[in-house]
Amino acid sequence: MGQIELSFVIPAYNEEGSIQDALWTIDEVVKSKKLPYEIVVVDDGSQDNTFTMAKRYANRNGHVRVVSYSQNVGKGYAVKKGFMQSSGDIVVFADSDMDVDLGMITSYVDALKNGDIVVATKWHPDSHVYMPIKRRILSHGFNVLVRILTGANLKDTQVGLKAMRKSALATIFPRLCVKRYAFDVELLAVAKLYGLKIVEMPVQLRISESFRLREILKMFTDLLGIAYRLRVTHWYQRTLDTR
Repeated sequence: MGQIELSFVIPAYNEEGSIQDALWTIDEVVKSKKLPYEIVVVDDGSQDNTFTMAKRYANRNGHVRVVSYSQNVGKGYAVKKGFMQSSGDIVVFADSDMDVDLGMITSYVDALKNGDIVVATKWHPDSHVYMPIKRRILSHGFNVLVRILTGANLKDTQVGLKAMRKSALATIFPRLCVKRYAFDVELLAVAKLYGLKIVEMPVQLRISESFRLREILKMFTDLLGIAYRLRVTHWYQRTLDTR
């Protein structure tokens, strides 16, 4: 392959049943862009055959490579690791569980002409979303807390589809600390701090599972940590002072 223009980072944990479908879908969608591309699968210490299935697909497709490590660390860690190892001028994060309609990827890439980061939001008026009512309520509540604690005035932070210019985020990623689900909040809060332009786009999303109590507590703890670093210790602002 020549110079990579478009990189896809796909974090995966115990996704043996969907990883190959996700990779095939991305392959089919991105072909229309006619850009040199790569797909970086990050196997986040899966306990099933996710690595084997991803590696099998990669052996048939020169665009795909697989990064793996033995212990599960978290989605945030996996995304950061994939970003740091990506080569493209544009980087797209996409979940491998197929909850999000990946057919919309090209419109997200196109929208980067109007911003530095393009994010999916469940609450965009043109979004089509199916999710349990309990999860819908918790999602709204979490977003209110995100706005209050971080000042990031976004409708949504958590949908697993985002596109960005790598050059705009290169100085941000080394400062990110969250290894699990609130990674998206940290990324977007720091991007706002850096004055990057964030574009919100509609999404087609279908989620059947609700949150587990343990996940809710971990996300809340991570959110408090982000707010503490942002507003008390000014951890992220130090980078602004030394660039």
